[in-house]
Amino acid sequence: MAEHNDISWEEIKALFAETNRKFQETDRLLTEKFQETDRQFKETDRKFQDTDRKLDKRFNELYGLFSSQWGRLVESLVEGDLVPILQRRGIKVEQTARRVKGSHEGLSYEFDIVARNGTEVVVVEVKTTLKPKHIREFLDKMTSFKTWVEEYAPNTIYGAVAFLQADAGAEQMAENKGLFVIRATGDSAAIVNKADFVPRTF
Repeated sequence: MAEHNDISWEEIKALFAETNRKFQETDRLLTEKFQETDRQFKETDRKFQDTDRKLDKRFNELYGLFSSQWGRLVESLVEGDLVPILQRRGIKVEQTARRVKGSHEGLSYEFDIVARNGTEVVVVEVKTTLKPKHIREFLDKMTSFKTWVEEYAPNTIYGAVAFLQADAGAEQMAENKGLFVIRATGDSAAIVNKADFVPRTF
């Protein structure tokens, strides 16, 4: 006669309770693991963002240094050709100066190149890439030039922009505003205004 292994109701309930406890423990362990993984992902993401910020900062520093040095090279190139190209436009230059700086009533100013002959002054703004905003900013500065640099107040003042390349029609905009337009190339610079161009006086 076969033996019956009867399991009591109490044993069944205990088995279910133990199984449920193990499920809960497993769920707790999985939740902790997911939370730890999520924390690690967030920490990794924070480190990536921190690295990105540091790289962006370094890139901006290097780009600023490159732009500054490149700008100085363009200034040197333009200044070297400024005397003959202005003389061809009827302005006899006797002296040029770079980085003319000062302050007036607490306001600092700087002009890239100033060429003069005793009665006329040409103020040159130099950019590697000339943009319309640069022209607007330069014109604003030029309206104050005689006030800021009082020694030139009796002179006839002209403005000029020099550049390697121009964006968004800035070259034509500069000529329309009465500025000399000087394009720098690999080894020289030239005024590219129309032959009948009449410069604005400030």
